[in-house]
Amino acid sequence: MNHDTKIAIAVRANLATWQKLNVTAFLASGVAAQAPGSIGEPYRDADGVGYLAIFGQPVVVLAGDGAALTKAHRRALERGLALAVYTEGMFRTGNDVDNRAVVAALPTAELDLAGLAVHGDRRDVDKALKDLKLHP
Repeated sequence: MNHDTKIAIAVRANLATWQKLNVTAFLASGVAAQAPGSIGEPYRDADGVGYLAIFGQPVVVLAGDGAALTKAHRRALERGLALAVYTEGMFRTGNDVDNRAVVAALPTAELDLAGLAVHGDRRDVDKALKDLKLHP
């Protein structure tokens, strides 16, 4: 099934595995919060046990170096894509209030991106993230 929109998450390739997973989880929640229509219906197994609904479309996970993430971030902003960010400083906090303060303290051009997530027209997402590679 083809979708008109695309969800893509990009992480900095040199992060530790636990950091990549953490960043991916946080960024996915940003897309879900911004685009509730991207969530499918709840699941139920054959025994009737219910499970939470998840995205109703694939999510691509990409990787690149810091420069590639910065370039993708700029392109996503230029295209007006819905965007979530995770900065290096957020690894040193323990709550949402402090995370937002870390981001608010930096100008856009100086965000030290550990990852970003975009949601929007699939062609625009592809153009914004064209320099990133599929995460291995």
